[in-house]
Amino acid sequence: MSKETIVISKRKNQIHWGIRILLSFLFLISAVAKLYPSPYFALTTFEIKQLLPMGFSEVSAAYFSRTLIGCEFALGFALLQPHFLKRLVIPVSFLMLLIFVVELTYEIINSGNSGNCGCFGTLIPMTPLEAIIKNIVAMGLLGYLYKAIPHNPLKKNILVLVGITVVSIASVFILGSKGSGKTKGKAAKIIEVVEEPVVMNTDTSSKTGVTVDAKTATTDPTKLVNGKDPKATTIEPIVEKVDEPAQKKSGYKSLYPDIDKGKKILCFFAPGCEHCKETAKALTEMRSQVANFPEIRIAFMDEEAELIPAFFEFAGAKYTHSILDIATFWKTVGNRDTPGVFYIWNGNIVKVYDGIDANAFKAKEFKALVQKPWSEVK
Repeated sequence: MSKETIVISKRKNQIHWGIRILLSFLFLISAVAKLYPSPYFALTTFEIKQLLPMGFSEVSAAYFSRTLIGCEFALGFALLQPHFLKRLVIPVSFLMLLIFVVELTYEIINSGNSGNCGCFGTLIPMTPLEAIIKNIVAMGLLGYLYKAIPHNPLKKNILVLVGITVVSIASVFILGSKGSGKTKGKAAKIIEVVEEPVVMNTDTSSKTGVTVDAKTATTDPTKLVNGKDPKATTIEPIVEKVDEPAQKKSGYKSLYPDIDKGKKILCFFAPGCEHCKETAKALTEMRSQVANFPEIRIAFMDEEAELIPAFFEFAGAKYTHSILDIATFWKTVGNRDTPGVFYIWNGNIVKVYDGIDANAFKAKEFKALVQKPWSEVK
């Protein structure tokens, strides 16, 4: 073998290893990202928001999510070892990416190319189309590897692959079983906070049923007829029509029994979410500027619940709140994201803001909305 042939072979081997390391990193970072910022939070969020809408039950979603992430870890490590690399590891990696592409294509057809596909969890938000492009590129690299690397008949110890797979999946199951939520499996506890009244400059003049001439504010008792001034004009009290919506059920009475009485603002926040903190601060400022501002109720996610005191300190006020375990929180919020702000009037859900994208909370718009009578709102 000539020196030139050896150099070319060495370069090809370096390229092959570079591709293997890149693909391994892709699978490993995908698995790690699905466990960010904490395994229980990330897994529960992935199951509620991604798997349950696809038809999984809660039990099957829990098993599937942990097995899937475990397999991603296993493939990431398996790409760096030689046993059954061409016969098994590369084809299985290609097949997994192909399944992801088909699922993401179906998601785009049904829901459009919006939101985070969840491929890299919340660590690296990615639209379904971006994820498809990423997967197709990775599939192309796997196809090149399959053709380029030679089959090694000496490297076929299946126990190596079985060991990697079992350890990877078992590790994810162990990590996912350690739920950090203190309220896991328990009913949410409502923490009542008496909000300080906000003093507004309002007109406190009252209406009367009798009009009195200002020039004769004091009537001569000798001119009274049967104890009444015959010159005084008696009018009937004015009964104003109440401009508010008919009573309905919002569906959130299980959170707060009084949520459907009058005007309420129901917020869904995560204690460590910066956008949630900013939204709460904006509501506090608004509350000091608007007369008869709706009462605020908050449902916190039980992730970093120890940050709730700091949350209220940043917001500038304390509000009545409850703490929901992560699964219950996402089920209650539904197909929405945090921060969530629901404007509820007599049980009627007037306006909903959620997330940080197109439907994000708009303070100026909301301030104008809460001051409108029902006839203008509807």
